[in-house]
Amino acid sequence: MHAPHHISTHPYADLNDPYEVPGGDEEHWSPPQHRRRGRRRPRSRFAGLPFALKAVVGLLVLAAFLTLGDRWAVLYAEHRAADALKDRMKLTAAPEVEIDGFPFLPQLIDGQLDSVKVTVPDVAADRITLASVSATAHDITLDGDGPTSVRGARVPELHGDVLLSFADMNRELGASQVTFTGVGRNRILARGTLPVAGHDLRLRADARIGRDGDQGIATTIGGMRLDVGDLATYRPGAGASEGLHLTPKSAGRLARETSKVRALLGVPSVVRRMGVPDAKVRQALGNDDKLAALTGSPDFVHQAMRVNLLDLTLAHPEVLDRLGFDPTLLDALSRLTRPVLVDQLSLGFRLPEPPRGELRLRDVRVEKDGIRVRLAGQGLAFGD
Repeated sequence: MHAPHHISTHPYADLNDPYEVPGGDEEHWSPPQHRRRGRRRPRSRFAGLPFALKAVVGLLVLAAFLTLGDRWAVLYAEHRAADALKDRMKLTAAPEVEIDGFPFLPQLIDGQLDSVKVTVPDVAADRITLASVSATAHDITLDGDGPTSVRGARVPELHGDVLLSFADMNRELGASQVTFTGVGRNRILARGTLPVAGHDLRLRADARIGRDGDQGIATTIGGMRLDVGDLATYRPGAGASEGLHLTPKSAGRLARETSKVRALLGVPSVVRRMGVPDAKVRQALGNDDKLAALTGSPDFVHQAMRVNLLDLTLAHPEVLDRLGFDPTLLDALSRLTRPVLVDQLSLGFRLPEPPRGELRLRDVRVEKDGIRVRLAGQGLAFGD
C-alpha cells in the first residue's frame, strides 16, 4: 500500500516540482534594500593632535608667510635703490644693492638700516674704467616722511674698495698693443707695441703706483724705451743717455759700411759728440786705411752709440736717410716727449667729491688682477 503524497501549502509551490522543500524548513526571503545609507565624514589628520601642537604649527606657518613678505619687501627696496643710484650717478647699468639685517620691515619703519652693500660695475674714472666699486655702509639713517617716501640717507661710516682691472687697462689705454702686469706691491710693467708714424715700435716702461693725497692715485713712469726694430732705441728726455741712439748691433754694422761712416763723420757736431779728435777724423776721411783703423777700434761702436740721432733730424736729414731712418718717423719721435708718453701710460685717477661728508683713500696696492684701492667714508649723505 503506497503512502499518500504530501501536498505543499506554500503559495508559490509547484505541485509538479519533485524538489519541493518542505514548508517548515524554507528560509524567509525579503527584497533587497536599495536605500543609500549615510556615509561618515573622514576624520582630519590633525584631529588627534593636541591643541598646543596645533598652535605651534599655526605660528610656524604664520612666521613663514611673514618671512616671505619681509624678503619680498627687501627685494623691492633693493630694486628701487639700485634704480635711484643709476639715475643719480648716471651709470650705464644699475648697481647691485644688498640690504642686510632681519627682519627688514621694522628697520624700514624705524628709518634705520643695519647695513647696505652697493657694488657698481664699470665706473668711468678719468682715462680708464674702474672694473668695480664696492662699498658697505653701516647704521644708515633714512630721510623721509615714512617707509614709502624715502628721499635720501645719511651714512656715518662707509668702507669699500675699487679695482682697476689690468684687462680693462690693456683694452682702453689704447690704440697701442700694450699690456700691464703687476710686479710686487706697487710696480707695474708695461710691455707691447706703440704705433708711431706708421711704424710699430716696441715699448717698455715701468710704472710706480702710489697715493696722491687722500683723493687720488699717482703714477710715476720710468724706464721708458721705444725700440725702432734693431736699428735704434728712443728714450724720451734731454739727458745724455736719452734721445734716439743706435743699438750695439746697428752700430757694429755701421762700422763695417764705409759710406755711412763717412756721412756720419762729415757732421762736425756728431764728431764732437763722439769724442773723436778732429785730426784723426780728417785723416780717416782722406784715407781708407786710416778710416778702417778708426772704425776697427774697440771704442768706435761705443762712440757711435753716444750720438743722439734726433740732433741730426733738422740740420742733416740726408745723413739719417743714409743711415736707414725714415724722416717721418724721426719727426714723430721728436714730438713724442716724456710728458706725452707719460700721459699715454698714466694709470692715475681721483675720487669724486661727495656732496656732503668725506671720502678718502686708505691704501693702494698692486694685485694679480689689477690695482686695488681701499676706501673709507664718514658723514656721507645721499639724496635730496
